[in-house]
Amino acid sequence: MTDLDAPRPVTVRGVTLGTGAPAVIVPLTARTAADLLTATAPVVAAAPDLVEWRVDHLLAGGADLPAVVAAGRALVDALAGLPLLATIRTGAEGGELPMPGDDYLTVYRALLDAGLPDLVDVELMHALAEPMTTAAHAAGVPVIASNHDFDGTPAQAEIERRLLLMAERGADVLKIAVMPHTPEDVLGLLAATVTVRRRVEQPVITMAMAGTGVVTRLAGGVFGSAATFGTVGAASAPGQVEVEALRRTLALIHG
Repeated sequence: MTDLDAPRPVTVRGVTLGTGAPAVIVPLTARTAADLLTATAPVVAAAPDLVEWRVDHLLAGGADLPAVVAAGRALVDALAGLPLLATIRTGAEGGELPMPGDDYLTVYRALLDAGLPDLVDVELMHALAEPMTTAAHAAGVPVIASNHDFDGTPAQAEIERRLLLMAERGADVLKIAVMPHTPEDVLGLLAATVTVRRRVEQPVITMAMAGTGVVTRLAGGVFGSAATFGTVGAASAPGQVEVEALRRTLALIHG
């Protein structure tokens, strides 16, 4: 492939990942159902392209499985049609909980059975990634495979290897986030993004975190990244940019 427009984009509720300017995704990280709905209103008003629900935060707040599903139903109603990405980020990759055993799969399956998420995030390195991907696809829900390194930035070749492995394992969108310590780390991530984007059919989402990596959140689309994460209120990862500032920058870059 020679251009950076994905030939197999992923579309949910009229929002497409893989063509045009990067989609703007805003995370919700509340630890109670009440706080989740309170935080949703300003996010809806900001009109992002997608909303990410960090389910691990609600679980860490003590919610059991029926309470999680009930909160998800209320959230979908409050989103008024905005697409929902459901994410359980494990402690191994910066999340709130270790999610041992089958808990990871059990919670996701309950959300899928309830018909709540439009997409799900599945960690590449999780022991249950394969059955989770199978379950999501059986429910007709696209999978964003993900990998997060909060300590450093792998070499460019390793970033490429992980993204290509996601594609091989059947993910619909390939995502990696790294922690840069030098400008060269950022350049390596962007080079890997261009290289993989030209080799796969799936949309790719990449970002470098913290201040050093902010440029990847603003201009990642130039290198083939299909989405970027912004904030309305508290950030869920270092370096996320407020939605309005993010949209203004994307408009300047992508017209």
